[in-house]
Amino acid sequence: MTAEQKPVVPRVLIAEAEPWMRDLLSQLLLSVRCDAVLDVCGDGRQALALLDQQPDLIIAARELPGIDGLDLLRNVRLRPAAAPVPFIMLSDRGDIASVREALPYHPTAYLTKPLNMETLKQRLHDLLLEVGQEVACEIPALTPGIQLPRYLEHRREHSDGGPLLADVHTAVKRSLHPQGLNLKLLEEDLRKDPQITAVLIAAANSAAHHRDGAVQTLMQALNKLGATQSMNLVLGLTLKRSAKLSDPDLGVHAERFWQQSLHTAEYARTFARLLELDQERCYCAGLLHCLGDLALLRALQEWKLAGGALEAAQVSQSLADFGAAYGSALRTRWRLPLELRELIASIYQLGGGVYSREALAMNLAGQLARMKPEDSLELIAKGKTARLLKVGLPELVRLRRV
Repeated sequence: MTAEQKPVVPRVLIAEAEPWMRDLLSQLLLSVRCDAVLDVCGDGRQALALLDQQPDLIIAARELPGIDGLDLLRNVRLRPAAAPVPFIMLSDRGDIASVREALPYHPTAYLTKPLNMETLKQRLHDLLLEVGQEVACEIPALTPGIQLPRYLEHRREHSDGGPLLADVHTAVKRSLHPQGLNLKLLEEDLRKDPQITAVLIAAANSAAHHRDGAVQTLMQALNKLGATQSMNLVLGLTLKRSAKLSDPDLGVHAERFWQQSLHTAEYARTFARLLELDQERCYCAGLLHCLGDLALLRALQEWKLAGGALEAAQVSQSLADFGAAYGSALRTRWRLPLELRELIASIYQLGGGVYSREALAMNLAGQLARMKPEDSLELIAKGKTARLLKVGLPELVRLRRV
């Protein structure tokens, strides 16, 4: 293909107040045109300023702070242009009056939330690709001379989280019926996946859904988000680069951390049941406590895909140096509820002062999950945590046999 034949790279403006929806829209668009240049913002005034970049497509929520999406559309249509810029408006308002209000400004599409992502994806195909056109994108190369520790430190604040461990498409297919999405079935299939659990809890606690107290379990998140948005967010995770670990060596490490998470979660739920505590919250805290290590493994895969060398010793050293920091950064950036973060922290160590029974239960669950075959249960039984909970050696032996 000559330089003259090279396809023009489209520039797309995405304006959406909700951060999780911004991310989902970005991933969906890049799944259609991986080479697109994205200008992404959460405020109408920012979007107005970004019009100077002359986008080839605009996707904007009607409910934007500063200047709403309808005013943005009106401004776009008042600007001189050789051809109307395609403008897809997203809105919580689907009543006839609201739609009619936008029609004089000729939106390319007016889509109501929660979105049908397949419909939107098809519209993006029609707008951004010629018939039969395919676009392939290379993985961005590493910065010349960059070393692995520096790369991981940079990625820590921008990590997408851990890899997907559940079969998302099978779970959604099994849960989807003519009457709609069965959230209980979906929860059963996804409850063992730390990444999905963390993302949905974070989304359910975002500003768009912040009401009636903090969400701290997967089922609570599914109920608050609703069937369509839950499905969109879950399927959106599969669109991200390195959503699955393809490197077998990194996969071995991921399996180890996943099994440790599951064991901790199950022990935590058992202790919560015995102590009459919130079983699902304790399970969730146990499941999420290795998310930082899993996120680091995903970052290491991205390093390899970009051409970086990676030896076995470097993997172990990176996990030791960055695993905890990745977990802390994710829990803070995703604004997971403080109570849940405190339970996760207690798995590793108990802070000073008075200990809640939930914190003690999580700490004891972590001790059991980390046990090696040669370790002695008697030492755990004699420890402070077991003594404060009044859990003796016979109970611990029974738990280990389950």
